[in-house]
Amino acid sequence: MANTFALILVILTITTGFVWVLDKIKWAKKRKQAYADLRARSEIELDDKTLAKMVPENPIVENARGLFPVIAVVFILRSFIYEPFQIPSGSMMPTLLVGDFILVEKFSYGIKEPVWQTTLIPTGHPKRGDVAVFKYPEDQRIDFIKRVVGLPGDRVVYKDKQLYLIPACNEAKCGDYKALDMSFIGDENFKHESDTMQVYTETLGEAEHQLLINPKRREPVNAYYQQSDVNTYAYEWVVPEGNYFVMGDNRDNSRDSRFWGFVPERNLVGKAVAKWISFEFENGADSFLPSWIPSNVRFERIGSIK
Repeated sequence: MANTFALILVILTITTGFVWVLDKIKWAKKRKQAYADLRARSEIELDDKTLAKMVPENPIVENARGLFPVIAVVFILRSFIYEPFQIPSGSMMPTLLVGDFILVEKFSYGIKEPVWQTTLIPTGHPKRGDVAVFKYPEDQRIDFIKRVVGLPGDRVVYKDKQLYLIPACNEAKCGDYKALDMSFIGDENFKHESDTMQVYTETLGEAEHQLLINPKRREPVNAYYQQSDVNTYAYEWVVPEGNYFVMGDNRDNSRDSRFWGFVPERNLVGKAVAKWISFEFENGADSFLPSWIPSNVRFERIGSIK
């Protein structure tokens, strides 16, 4: 499914670019010649502003010519370099909070054409621990953000709120499941959470990050995604080639690969690398401000994403 906004941006870039080129090679020369003819016939000095009024330019052409450089820069930056995203939910708490605005590095997982996301130039693949943005496999109009947990060929187990992995390996040399290192930090009351959450640090690949666990919430194993082609337990998955297993850092408040399966590589949008601004939206009933206006700027959250 095509990315609607990307498609609109492509159409605008091509259309304004076409007008800009025609103006350079044809219409600008005609205007220049008309200005020269008027100056030659005039008995007084005519400046460019006066000439522009005497030889009015088509407003559509004028606006398209002026917009093209801006649209072209936005198109290149957004499609191939960095794209801004806003965090809409708490599924990645405490790493990312609602109101965080992040930059996603588009070229981390390949240079892709912007509409259908076909890889043009391979530049890399996700690593364990990456925070990745991707098109939600069940509705590709929606962008999701989660942490990459399992790579192609990995066996992933999530049982009793503990994550276990067997990295992809040769069948003859596969080892046992290894629990990821988790260290308890403490309890903390996060906004919008009715229960006290436990905060842990977890080491995943080369990345150490914090995660939240709700000790009172039971694991909904019956709702977990079940692979039809692999004989596994309800809480175990084998990541197919060309796919990735992702989870939210807010483990008991995240709808992720445990529930809907794997992320195909073609769905990857990019790697989340930085928070460039963060807003709070806490305008209560007694506030004169509407709910969509920020109540505070969290400058302390600006920086890289782990």
